[in-house]
Amino acid sequence: MRPSKRQPDQLRPVTLERGVARYAEGSCLVSFGETKVLCAASLEERGPPWLRGTGKGWVTAEYAMLPRATHERTRREVNSGKPSGRTQEIQRLIGRSLRAVVDLHAFGERQIVVDCDVIQADGGTRTAAITGAWVALNDCFAWMMSRSIISINPLKDHVAAISCGIYRDMPVLDLDYAEDSTAETDANFVITGKGGIVEVQGTAEGKPFSEEEFLSLLRLARGGVEELVGLQKQTIA
Repeated sequence: MRPSKRQPDQLRPVTLERGVARYAEGSCLVSFGETKVLCAASLEERGPPWLRGTGKGWVTAEYAMLPRATHERTRREVNSGKPSGRTQEIQRLIGRSLRAVVDLHAFGERQIVVDCDVIQADGGTRTAAITGAWVALNDCFAWMMSRSIISINPLKDHVAAISCGIYRDMPVLDLDYAEDSTAETDANFVITGKGGIVEVQGTAEGKPFSEEEFLSLLRLARGGVEELVGLQKQTIA
Protein backbone atom coordinates (compact mmCIF):
# COMPACT_ATOMS: atom_id res chain seq x y z
CA MET A 1 0.00 0.00 0.00
CA ARG A 2 1.28 3.45 -0.91
CA PRO A 3 1.58 5.95 1.98
CA SER A 4 -1.03 8.15 0.26
CA LYS A 5 -3.38 5.14 -0.22
CA ARG A 6 -3.38 5.82 -3.98
CA GLN A 7 -3.49 3.14 -6.65
CA PRO A 8 -0.18 2.48 -8.44
CA ASP A 9 -1.35 4.37 -11.56
CA GLN A 10 -3.11 7.21 -9.72
CA LEU A 11 -1.96 10.83 -9.83
CA ARG A 12 -2.18 13.08 -6.82
CA PRO A 13 -4.96 15.71 -7.11
CA VAL A 14 -3.72 18.13 -9.78
CA THR A 15 -4.90 21.71 -10.28
CA LEU A 16 -3.86 24.36 -12.80
CA GLU A 17 -4.92 27.92 -11.99
CA ARG A 18 -4.31 30.57 -14.65
CA GLY A 19 -3.75 34.30 -14.31
CA VAL A 20 -2.46 34.30 -10.74
CA ALA A 21 0.41 36.77 -11.33
CA ARG A 22 -1.10 40.14 -12.19
CA TYR A 23 1.80 41.62 -14.10
CA ALA A 24 3.08 38.57 -15.98
CA GLU A 25 2.08 38.02 -19.61
CA GLY A 26 1.14 34.47 -18.65
CA SER A 27 0.99 32.65 -15.32
CA CYS A 28 -0.16 29.43 -13.67
CA LEU A 29 -0.23 28.11 -10.14
CA VAL A 30 0.18 24.34 -10.44
CA SER A 31 -0.45 21.87 -7.64
CA PHE A 32 0.50 18.20 -7.63
CA GLY A 33 -0.97 17.25 -4.28
CA GLU A 34 0.94 19.27 -1.67
CA THR A 35 3.59 20.38 -4.18
CA LYS A 36 2.79 23.89 -5.39
CA VAL A 37 4.72 25.86 -8.02
CA LEU A 38 4.05 29.37 -9.32
CA CYS A 39 4.97 29.67 -13.02
CA ALA A 40 5.15 33.13 -14.62
CA ALA A 41 6.02 33.78 -18.27
CA SER A 42 7.61 37.15 -19.15
CA LEU A 43 8.11 38.56 -22.63
CA GLU A 44 11.40 40.32 -23.36
CA GLU A 45 11.65 42.21 -26.63
CA ARG A 46 15.28 41.27 -27.16
CA GLY A 47 16.51 37.73 -27.53
CA PRO A 48 19.90 36.31 -26.52
CA PRO A 49 22.89 37.96 -28.22
CA TRP A 50 23.91 34.73 -29.97
CA LEU A 51 20.60 34.66 -31.88
CA ARG A 52 20.82 38.24 -33.14
CA GLY A 53 20.13 38.44 -36.86
CA THR A 54 18.72 34.92 -37.10
CA GLY A 55 15.02 35.84 -36.84
CA LYS A 56 14.75 33.19 -34.15
CA GLY A 57 13.31 33.61 -30.66
CA TRP A 58 14.15 31.80 -27.44
CA VAL A 59 12.30 30.25 -24.51
CA THR A 60 14.16 29.69 -21.27
CA ALA A 61 13.33 29.07 -17.63
CA GLU A 62 14.51 29.91 -14.14
CA TYR A 63 13.72 27.73 -11.13
CA ALA A 64 13.91 28.49 -7.43
CA MET A 65 12.61 27.12 -4.17
CA LEU A 66 11.35 29.43 -1.43
CA PRO A 67 13.20 29.03 1.89
CA ARG A 68 10.21 27.45 3.66
CA ALA A 69 9.01 25.32 0.76
CA THR A 70 10.45 22.39 2.71
CA HIS A 71 10.21 21.08 6.28
CA GLU A 72 13.27 23.06 7.32
CA ARG A 73 14.34 26.45 6.02
CA THR A 74 16.83 26.36 3.18
CA ARG A 75 19.15 29.26 2.51
CA ARG A 76 18.31 31.48 -0.46
CA GLU A 77 20.70 30.67 -3.28
CA VAL A 78 21.09 34.37 -4.09
CA ASN A 79 23.03 34.67 -0.82
CA SER A 80 25.54 32.05 -1.93
CA GLY A 81 26.29 33.93 -5.14
CA LYS A 82 25.15 31.33 -7.66
CA PRO A 83 22.45 28.69 -8.17
CA SER A 84 23.22 25.15 -7.05
CA GLY A 85 23.94 22.40 -9.53
CA ARG A 86 20.49 20.94 -8.91
CA THR A 87 18.80 24.27 -9.63
CA GLN A 88 20.75 24.74 -12.86
CA GLU A 89 19.90 21.22 -13.99
CA ILE A 90 16.19 21.69 -13.32
CA GLN A 91 15.86 25.06 -15.04
CA ARG A 92 17.69 23.75 -18.10
CA LEU A 93 15.33 20.77 -18.14
CA ILE A 94 12.29 23.07 -18.04
CA GLY A 95 13.68 25.20 -20.85
CA ARG A 96 14.46 22.17 -23.06
CA SER A 97 11.02 20.73 -22.42
CA LEU A 98 9.24 23.92 -23.49
CA ARG A 99 11.43 24.54 -26.55
CA ALA A 100 10.66 21.02 -27.78
CA VAL A 101 7.09 22.11 -28.56
CA VAL A 102 7.68 25.71 -29.71
CA ASP A 103 8.31 27.09 -33.20
CA LEU A 104 11.11 29.47 -32.25
CA HIS A 105 10.92 31.28 -35.60
CA ALA A 106 7.24 32.19 -35.11
CA PHE A 107 7.72 35.05 -32.62
CA GLY A 108 10.77 36.85 -33.93
CA GLU A 109 13.93 37.80 -32.07
CA ARG A 110 12.32 37.89 -28.66
CA GLN A 111 12.82 35.91 -25.49
CA ILE A 112 10.29 34.47 -23.09
CA VAL A 113 11.49 33.63 -19.60
CA VAL A 114 9.34 31.32 -17.50
CA ASP A 115 10.05 31.67 -13.77
CA CYS A 116 9.10 28.61 -11.75
CA ASP A 117 9.09 29.26 -8.00
CA VAL A 118 8.36 26.38 -5.65
CA ILE A 119 6.05 27.58 -2.90
CA GLN A 120 5.71 24.16 -1.25
CA ALA A 121 7.62 20.96 -2.01
CA ASP A 122 6.35 17.41 -1.50
CA GLY A 123 8.11 15.61 -4.36
CA GLY A 124 7.86 16.15 -8.11
CA THR A 125 8.65 19.88 -8.18
CA ARG A 126 10.35 19.73 -11.60
CA THR A 127 7.51 17.75 -13.19
CA ALA A 128 4.90 20.11 -11.75
CA ALA A 129 6.95 23.08 -12.97
CA ILE A 130 7.09 21.79 -16.55
CA THR A 131 3.36 21.05 -16.59
CA GLY A 132 2.42 24.48 -15.23
CA ALA A 133 5.04 26.30 -17.30
CA TRP A 134 3.36 25.11 -20.48
CA VAL A 135 0.11 26.80 -19.41
CA ALA A 136 1.92 30.04 -18.52
CA LEU A 137 3.74 29.98 -21.87
CA ASN A 138 0.51 29.36 -23.77
CA ASP A 139 -1.10 32.35 -22.07
CA CYS A 140 1.95 34.50 -22.83
CA PHE A 141 1.60 33.66 -26.53
CA ALA A 142 -2.15 34.34 -26.32
CA TRP A 143 -1.35 37.75 -24.79
CA MET A 144 0.99 38.48 -27.70
CA MET A 145 -1.64 37.43 -30.24
CA SER A 146 -4.28 39.63 -28.64
CA ARG A 147 -1.99 42.63 -29.19
CA SER A 148 -1.07 41.64 -32.76
CA ILE A 149 2.56 41.07 -31.80
CA ILE A 150 2.26 37.64 -33.43
CA SER A 151 -0.46 36.21 -35.66
CA ILE A 152 -0.32 32.52 -34.67
CA ASN A 153 0.41 30.60 -31.49
CA PRO A 154 3.98 29.26 -31.77
CA LEU A 155 3.13 26.24 -29.61
CA LYS A 156 3.13 23.10 -31.75
CA ASP A 157 1.98 20.67 -29.06
CA HIS A 158 1.40 20.20 -25.35
CA VAL A 159 4.16 19.01 -23.04
CA ALA A 160 3.88 17.72 -19.48
CA ALA A 161 6.02 15.72 -17.09
CA ILE A 162 5.52 13.15 -14.37
CA SER A 163 7.62 11.11 -11.99
CA CYS A 164 7.47 7.34 -11.66
CA GLY A 165 9.36 4.97 -9.45
CA ILE A 166 9.67 1.54 -7.97
CA TYR A 167 8.46 1.67 -4.39
CA ARG A 168 8.55 -1.53 -2.34
CA ASP A 169 9.08 -3.52 -5.55
CA MET A 170 6.00 -1.94 -7.16
CA PRO A 171 6.01 0.50 -10.11
CA VAL A 172 4.05 3.62 -9.08
CA LEU A 173 3.08 6.94 -10.64
CA ASP A 174 3.66 10.48 -9.33
CA LEU A 175 5.81 9.98 -6.26
CA ASP A 176 5.32 12.24 -3.27
CA TYR A 177 8.18 12.88 -0.85
CA ALA A 178 7.39 9.89 1.36
CA GLU A 179 7.82 7.58 -1.64
CA ASP A 180 10.55 9.52 -3.42
CA SER A 181 12.83 9.51 -0.38
CA THR A 182 12.75 5.70 -0.07
CA ALA A 183 12.09 4.49 -3.64
CA GLU A 184 14.40 1.88 -5.14
CA THR A 185 14.15 3.59 -8.52
CA ASP A 186 13.16 7.18 -9.34
CA ALA A 187 12.50 8.46 -12.87
CA ASN A 188 11.10 11.60 -14.49
CA PHE A 189 9.45 11.52 -17.91
CA VAL A 190 8.80 14.54 -20.15
CA ILE A 191 6.32 13.64 -22.90
CA THR A 192 4.42 15.68 -25.49
CA GLY A 193 0.70 15.59 -26.14
CA LYS A 194 1.33 13.49 -29.25
CA GLY A 195 3.32 10.98 -27.23
CA GLY A 196 6.84 12.04 -28.19
CA ILE A 197 9.47 11.57 -25.51
CA VAL A 198 11.41 14.75 -24.77
CA GLU A 199 13.53 13.54 -21.88
CA VAL A 200 13.86 10.67 -19.42
CA GLN A 201 15.81 10.89 -16.17
CA GLY A 202 16.08 7.60 -14.30
CA THR A 203 18.19 6.51 -11.35
CA ALA A 204 18.48 3.29 -9.36
CA GLU A 205 19.00 4.11 -5.70
CA GLY A 206 19.85 0.50 -4.81
CA LYS A 207 19.80 -2.46 -7.16
CA PRO A 208 19.71 -1.72 -10.92
CA PHE A 209 16.30 -1.84 -12.55
CA SER A 210 15.50 -4.12 -15.48
CA GLU A 211 14.30 -3.26 -18.98
CA GLU A 212 10.91 -4.71 -18.07
CA GLU A 213 10.70 -2.44 -15.03
CA PHE A 214 11.71 0.56 -17.13
CA LEU A 215 8.98 -0.21 -19.68
CA SER A 216 6.42 -0.54 -16.87
CA LEU A 217 7.44 2.92 -15.64
CA LEU A 218 7.16 4.31 -19.17
CA ARG A 219 3.64 2.92 -19.49
CA LEU A 220 2.66 4.55 -16.22
CA ALA A 221 4.21 7.83 -17.33
CA ARG A 222 2.35 7.83 -20.64
CA GLY A 223 -0.94 7.37 -18.82
CA GLY A 224 -0.12 10.10 -16.33
CA VAL A 225 0.94 12.60 -18.99
CA GLU A 226 -2.21 11.86 -20.97
CA GLU A 227 -4.22 12.90 -17.90
CA LEU A 228 -2.09 16.02 -17.38
CA VAL A 229 -2.44 17.09 -21.02
CA GLY A 230 -6.19 16.63 -20.69
CA LEU A 231 -6.13 18.98 -17.69
CA GLN A 232 -4.05 21.50 -19.64
CA LYS A 233 -6.63 21.43 -22.45
CA GLN A 234 -9.48 21.96 -20.00
CA THR A 235 -7.62 24.80 -18.31
CA ILE A 236 -7.01 26.83 -21.47
CA ALA A 237 -10.36 26.07 -23.11
